[in-house]
Amino acid sequence: MSVVVAARRTWVGRAGRGHAAQDETTLAAAVLAACARDAARDVDDVVLGNAAGHGGDVARRAALAALGRHVPGVGVDRQCASGLAAVNLAAALVDAGHADVVLAGGVEVAGRAPARAHGPLRYDRASFAPPPWADPDLGVAAEALATRRGIGRERQHACAAASHARVLAAHRDGRFAAETVPAAGLHRDEHARSLRAAVEARLPGAFAPGGSVTALSAAPAADGAAAVAIVADGSRPTGVPGLRVVATATVAGVPAQAPLAVVPAVRAACSRGGVRLDDVAAFEVVEAFAAQVLAVGDDLGVDVATDLRWNPDGGALGYGHPFGASGAVALVRLFARLVGGGAPPGTFGLAAAAAAGGQGVAVLVEVLR
Repeated sequence: MSVVVAARRTWVGRAGRGHAAQDETTLAAAVLAACARDAARDVDDVVLGNAAGHGGDVARRAALAALGRHVPGVGVDRQCASGLAAVNLAAALVDAGHADVVLAGGVEVAGRAPARAHGPLRYDRASFAPPPWADPDLGVAAEALATRRGIGRERQHACAAASHARVLAAHRDGRFAAETVPAAGLHRDEHARSLRAAVEARLPGAFAPGGSVTALSAAPAADGAAAVAIVADGSRPTGVPGLRVVATATVAGVPAQAPLAVVPAVRAACSRGGVRLDDVAAFEVVEAFAAQVLAVGDDLGVDVATDLRWNPDGGALGYGHPFGASGAVALVRLFARLVGGGAPPGTFGLAAAAAAGGQGVAVLVEVLR
């Protein structure tokens, strides 16, 4: 049985802004070092997600920078679910007895993503699905989802504005302080801001002329890193609280409907863990688009506007979306809310993310004390 005993993240910076002087290695090293200190254990391995970086095994580079030459590392690319997929793989390593302590999470420095060009091959983004599968940009997929579900611009804007407001309130009340580590002098999540209705009304469609998805209702590319320390429960020191990994799920469906892949992933994780959705006390779901958040909430029967189990301190719409790290940020937030917030033993939480290519990843956890 694997248990998360430490969880840290950097502040999330706007792409190419607050973390402009950092690369994937330095950001990831900051959270790995913090998790290793918090766990006070020798680390056996590092698993890190990354979606748009330079390659070269960022997990090993960050392990060398933070922990020394004796700690190996392996990278994971499941696009926007990479950070959560890395955590699930690390938990499997511990459960199988292949490691006692694994640090896992993700990192993205979107502002330093390489130009994709080599000889005659040039493209704006990588392919997420080959022919004959439709392979729309995720923003186009979100626009199609909003149209199909009748989720209008105003409802999307209200969802995004609420995420910004919740992030700002969490900053004001210091609720992020214990989970974050400083990097490059950034001392807050950079994207969150107060929004004016007059500005919102003038925003054009971001992915289609006259479209309902705008720059406000699409999470911005961002820079950041997050990681957790996972140990076998038998080696967890007495009295050290944590989150037991009850069940994980990875699902796949139609690539063009990738934003909805969260739904079957959440249901599968709950089913495997023998837990009803109503029994989950805390959700942290990566907010790629407001239309996605609203559709997922509708499908799961959760009112994301009023149910404060769901991203009560905001999400990627408010603080930004560091693609390969966002799933791990969601789990760090769960740890802070449940373990740091004093939730009683037996409390369930769930983190989830969708990924390009039609994939969804979820992890169900339970508080141990």
